[in-house]
Amino acid sequence: MQQAHSLNASSPPSSAAPFSPSAFTQVKWMTCLMFFVFAMTTDAVGVIIPQVVAQFQLSLTEAAAFHYVPMLFIGLSGLFLGRYADKFGRKKVILAGLALYAIACVAFIFGESFLFYLLLLGVSGLSIGLFKTGALALVGDVSPDADSHTRLMNRVEGFFGLGAIFGPALVGLLIAASINWTQLYLLAGLICAVLLIMASRLDYPAYQPQQQTSIWQSLALVKDKYALGFSLAIACYVATEVAIFVWLPTLLQSYDGNYTVLATHAITVFFILRTAGRFLAEWLLLRFSWTVLLAWFGSAIFICFALSMIYGVALALWLMPLSGLFMSMMYPTLNSKGISCFPRQQHGAAAGLILAFTALAAALGPLLMGLVGDAMGDVRYGFYLATGFALLLMLGLWWNHFVQPAARRLALGHD
Repeated sequence: MQQAHSLNASSPPSSAAPFSPSAFTQVKWMTCLMFFVFAMTTDAVGVIIPQVVAQFQLSLTEAAAFHYVPMLFIGLSGLFLGRYADKFGRKKVILAGLALYAIACVAFIFGESFLFYLLLLGVSGLSIGLFKTGALALVGDVSPDADSHTRLMNRVEGFFGLGAIFGPALVGLLIAASINWTQLYLLAGLICAVLLIMASRLDYPAYQPQQQTSIWQSLALVKDKYALGFSLAIACYVATEVAIFVWLPTLLQSYDGNYTVLATHAITVFFILRTAGRFLAEWLLLRFSWTVLLAWFGSAIFICFALSMIYGVALALWLMPLSGLFMSMMYPTLNSKGISCFPRQQHGAAAGLILAFTALAAALGPLLMGLVGDAMGDVRYGFYLATGFALLLMLGLWWNHFVQPAARRLALGHD
């Protein structure tokens, strides 16, 4: 794989054809808006789950399906369909994903059963896997090198963070106004339909489709130590992060102190800090090594979780939302570095593989926490498991900083 990457690096990038600065700007903004709209639904699940539990009389494990079902389908889509962004080009895959996502979201208003909702969540997960993989590959196409790729990825994920703030906040307003939470999906579907029209009219960077890609070539990336290493690091991070936005509202239901307003809006605070950190990351990455930044931030995340478990919900009320600031640049930085280890012609497949690990961790993490919480009779026991994920993440990031295992591959560039 190292040799193959070097050979590709000697050829001109596939996106080297003339492409105006204004067109680059339009594509970047479109990518940012796509991440915003799907975050509205995926990251609102923590606020929706208590409503679903009450509406359908579910256990924690059953309610966790609202999160792990779409995550499972996102992972399967990224793993098995991500290569199509390389085979057919970024634009076709993005348009197909946006169209399917819009249909699935609007369909929420046509049913009221738990199984019907799960079916639509599976379809939306499949569509997200399609257009997110295409978008991630597109970010690589418009980035001249690995460092600019990382900075742009943090900006794009910053817009994801804005959507993650807007979605839960809107659900809170809907609940307060006695309006069904499914209206969130209707709004997301309508916005996505507008994005679909806009995306179809944009010119994308010139790209030569790879006609010889196969599912076996995509799966073979698992054997590559760089792809596997970054995927596992992202899996540890995601399992830690989703513990916050899936189960923190449930954990804080037992809080009865003087800061109930903060307890009510803890997820919103978490997302605000995570988003602010992602926009700040562009500045930080120009001044500090990405490896040392991630190592120290990983340590801060573990400390937030560990102290919350030691001192209980009164401290978790403050430290769990605060961890969002330190989580901010984790995912976009690790994701971009993992994709940058491969030539542009493999960015779709690499993004799909990493997305599969992302979704698998996002699905299994909350599910395991729900199982542990049900078995022990309290959701806080699930957070002990999440603290273990945070410890693994911290240790892995410090090893990455001192050993620098991917430095040579990243130095080769994208092409």
